[in-house]
Amino acid sequence: MPKIRLRKVVLSREEIFHEGGPVTDQPLLRGSVLAIIENPFAGRYEPDIQPFMEDLKPLGLDMARRLAALLGGADRIEGYGKGAIIGAAGELEHGALWHAPGGYAMRDLLGEANAIVPSTKKVGGVGTRLDVPVTHINASYVRSHFDSMEVGCNDAPRADEMALALVMTTGPRIHNRSGGLEADQIEGKDGLR
Repeated sequence: MPKIRLRKVVLSREEIFHEGGPVTDQPLLRGSVLAIIENPFAGRYEPDIQPFMEDLKPLGLDMARRLAALLGGADRIEGYGKGAIIGAAGELEHGALWHAPGGYAMRDLLGEANAIVPSTKKVGGVGTRLDVPVTHINASYVRSHFDSMEVGCNDAPRADEMALALVMTTGPRIHNRSGGLEADQIEGKDGLR
């Protein structure tokens, strides 16, 4: 199995106090961690890529821990998402390898996280940005937590790299008033409601 060759890690944290309405005393924290790694399959078609998911698991857990700490601890996290940008010498399927390691890392760290971790991926050149979707960690239908965060790195991904992303938030969007299922109404049975 290929070994992870990590070039850099990019951490980002936003503190959102308002979106044009009243200023809150307790800002929404939204953060991301982006790991820039070598794509071991760049430049060729490899039929058996699934074993690389095992190699990515420790990286996913390390990223989840670092991101949760950046936002004040795992007990503060209410929303999450994941994504991947694959350099031009790779293929979209290489980004799909991040689904399980990235998602399970956050769910394991957060404990009772029942909702599937939303995700996105694309192939792109150096400087490509990606909007990573976010939903509530326990119920995907909680509208107040539908969000996204743009991630990217000015010098990545190079053609033979992958940029793997995790995103977390500490609460609902500031000034949420879109209705629907509220966080305090979660039943917790199926990860949806």
